[in-house]
Parts: sequence; structure tokens; C-alpha cells
Amino acid sequence: MSVLKVINERTSYRGGYENTPVPKEDLIKIMEAGLAAPSGCNTQTTSLIAVDDPEVLDKLRKVIESEFVISAPAVICVLTQAIPGYADVYFNVQDYSAAIQNMLLAIVELGYESCWVEGQVTDVHKIGKQMANILGVPDNYELVCFLPVGVAYSPTRHPKKKPFNERAWFNGFGL
Repeated sequence: MSVLKVINERTSYRGGYENTPVPKEDLIKIMEAGLAAPSGCNTQTTSLIAVDDPEVLDKLRKVIESEFVISAPAVICVLTQAIPGYADVYFNVQDYSAAIQNMLLAIVELGYESCWVEGQVTDVHKIGKQMANILGVPDNYELVCFLPVGVAYSPTRHPKKKPFNERAWFNGFGL
């Protein structure tokens, strides 16, 4: 599939997943795509943990309590470290965002679906910290997101996007 086709095929999938394991080789390809993303000042602040062990997944599911994650046969957890790039400027949010986008595209390319789950991970309930504790993540890392990965049980739906000319212009705003 071409990069442009993958970009246009990707959507946030919030349905159930088939009971089909995701091979470790595919999880490695997905994580390699994430780690290949650009990183501000090459600080490489993003780290990843793939979880495919049913016992560990069950522990995470008890913390996550999200309907569309329950049946995912694998989850990729995204970790970040706050490391200054230069002059006390931090790029870790941009770094992990680029890594997540690369992984979402790789997931589609390999025939799986996923969803960027961050809000409930970093909100006031701090389930990211609970997940990190289950996974043995050191305190100098923050678990900020996870991606459920698997074969979609239901057909994917693509939300309607605003027309191009309402969001993109040439040579000035609204032109």
C-alpha cells in the first residue's frame, strides 16, 4: 500500500477485535516504525512496551476499563522522558506524537486497526501511572498513551472530514 493510501485508510477504530494474535514480528515492525520517527534534537525521548501476554493484558484491562480495548490481543504502551533538547526546550510531546502516528500507519499497513488512547491515560485518574506500575516502568518515564492492536471485528468507519479548502490555503490564511 502506498504511504498516501495508508494515511487515508487510517482511522480511529473503537470496535471489538477478533481473537487473532498479533505476531511478535508484526509488533516489532510497528514499534520500529515508531522509533524511526523524528525526535527534537535527537533526544529520542520515546520508548515503547508491547504487551501480548494474556495475563499481563488482563491486569492492564482491569485498570483501563475501556470497552474497545477489552478484546485487543495486543497493546503498545508509549513512554516518554522529559529531556531538554536545547536551552531548556522540551520536545518529548512532539517526539511521542510523531512515533504514535508512524505506528498507526504501520498498523494499517500490516492489516490491523488501532486507536490513539491518551486522554484517559493522562487525565486526573492517572491510569498511565497504574499501567506503568504493572509493567515495571521506572519513575523517570511517564506512560502517556497506549495503542490497542488487532484485527478489526467490525468494519471501520471513516468520519467525514471538513473540505480541504476550509482548512488549507496557499500564500495566506483563507486564500
